[in-house]
Amino acid sequence: MSPWESVAPDDGYDALRSGLGVRVVDRDVLAVHGPDARSYLQGQCSQDLDPVAVGESVESLILSPQGKVDAWVRITRTGDEYFVVDTDPGCGDGARARLERFRLRTRVTIDALDWACLSLRGPSAADVGTGVAGPELALPVVWPGWSGRDLLGPRRGDDPGLISWKPDGAVRCGVEAWEAVRIAAGVPMGGREVTGSTIAAEVGLVDRTVSFTKGCFTGQELVARLDARGSKVARSLCGVVVADGEVRPPEGAVVWTADGAHEVGTLTSVARTPGSGVRVALATLHRRVTPPETVEIRWESDGAPVQVTGEARPLPLDATA
Repeated sequence: MSPWESVAPDDGYDALRSGLGVRVVDRDVLAVHGPDARSYLQGQCSQDLDPVAVGESVESLILSPQGKVDAWVRITRTGDEYFVVDTDPGCGDGARARLERFRLRTRVTIDALDWACLSLRGPSAADVGTGVAGPELALPVVWPGWSGRDLLGPRRGDDPGLISWKPDGAVRCGVEAWEAVRIAAGVPMGGREVTGSTIAAEVGLVDRTVSFTKGCFTGQELVARLDARGSKVARSLCGVVVADGEVRPPEGAVVWTADGAHEVGTLTSVARTPGSGVRVALATLHRRVTPPETVEIRWESDGAPVQVTGEARPLPLDATA
């Protein structure tokens, strides 16, 4: 039995808050390489890659020509003209298709890599250096309130649980604990909070992914126009807290204003905070709601309507509140 099969959903929450928690997470990974790799990515991505040295990484967006988010990626330079691009599970095919779209007469090759990822989060994660045995890459991660590292490298058939990569003293984490921390930190996820209709400013990705000094890139016009207007958008990513520990709204539940007059969004990620029973969620809500503000949450269960009261809150959340 894999060591991960015995991990309960709530396991590791205390370690994430006060020590070091780890979890194998799915990441889609691409290699972009060739004589024109740097210049090609520089024109397709929102981040400035010219200052990125070998061994360094940056977060970036790959935008549609209309400025919507095709993929939120991390780009690591591993050679002069060799880059590793990783993204949330299920988003790699879209990122690859988008990069292939404008590749005509460019000396660039884009390959999917069969790589795995062991993610480390918690106050002690920053102490884990790049000398961890096994993975190709040990990349720093910034989650508001939680430091971290992602260890990435070729998938190993003899160690599918990546136990050989696990630092001493790290605690294996369950899915509920991990999601509660991600939601509390306000970190969006591709395929949930970030989709092909998302505008970067709606989910708080502009500051960490966009360079306004690098020159032109595909999709730049919408991002620059919104920035010039103070990034004022009709919807913004918020936290939603449901204190009733007996009721768990599902992803897709609809959020309404407290008076029930206006539908303002849907829950895209939901988790229970271990220990407290509080349900925390992420939702991109219309500006009719100004956190902190009471909201209604509605859905159907077995054909019957269900409604609970929640509170929209600014991010990051106090996960224990």
